[in-house]
Amino acid sequence: MPVSDQVLAQQLPHTLDRTDFPALGEKYQGKVRDTYRQGDRLVLITTDRLSAFDHVLTTLPFKGDLLNTLASFWFKKTAHVVKNHVIDVPDPCVTVARRAEPFAIEFVVRAYLTGSLWRDYEAGRDPYGLNLPRGLARDSKFPEPILTPSTKAPIGQHDEPLSEAQVLERGLVSARDWQRAREAALGLFAVGTEQAAAQGLLFVDTKYEFGRIGDELVVIDELHTPDSSRFWRAEGYAARLAKGEAQVMLDKENLRQWLISERGFSGHGTPPSIPDEVRVSLTQKYVAAWETLTGATFSPQVGSVAARIRKNLEAAGLR
Repeated sequence: MPVSDQVLAQQLPHTLDRTDFPALGEKYQGKVRDTYRQGDRLVLITTDRLSAFDHVLTTLPFKGDLLNTLASFWFKKTAHVVKNHVIDVPDPCVTVARRAEPFAIEFVVRAYLTGSLWRDYEAGRDPYGLNLPRGLARDSKFPEPILTPSTKAPIGQHDEPLSEAQVLERGLVSARDWQRAREAALGLFAVGTEQAAAQGLLFVDTKYEFGRIGDELVVIDELHTPDSSRFWRAEGYAARLAKGEAQVMLDKENLRQWLISERGFSGHGTPPSIPDEVRVSLTQKYVAAWETLTGATFSPQVGSVAARIRKNLEAAGLR
């Protein structure tokens, strides 16, 4: 049975917007994840916080569960491509990981001309030095996936798009690490594309974060989730493309488009409030992506996420 809107609405008062587990170590709060460090061990707690255009806007019911368990699914499925930082997943929202030295850039792989890349292309901008031919249609597929790196900006600031030459000129990563991470990113994307296609989805684009543990390259943070990736329904893609219609999306882009069209917000000024019905509707997109990609059924339990995490951390000997 699909998760009902009623169940999602019942969870709204229980969403996890912050954590407080000082025994886990020094805390760093990101847009979505709270990371606790103790020596070389990290405990990453994926909250229900929802960000868009570099602003934390609200929470979604069960979002932390959906993102963390889906990332865990992908980390296992791609371990033959590149190693990852995962040690254990003691709770649906919690990943215990090895600490890596993260690279200062995000590796964004794109298979379609959409999102911010389309907006740049339409405006005649080429921040990545791609030299794309003119006359391409929005949402059209590239012959091969392309890599468009960016900086990792602090919360509230915008990431800066970069060309490969700029990445190397600034010394953000070494030439060797760039080549290793580039190969790994394209390999991960190939696995994601194959799995998505088998489930009737198009894997549109995604971002990866890499780091080093010693000299070992590892993929860190999250992997192929609706927060970091775009997924479209494959059925009807060509017809919608020909008509210039929007694709059927199962990811956070639904919120970005709602903010632009309904609230005129694209990251500048004061963020608007997000109505509960929009929060529930977007959660359904995340659930659909989770179930479609994994082939499993998402069966959440209404209640305090914080209390459940505390119980599971104690059971795992982490508190």
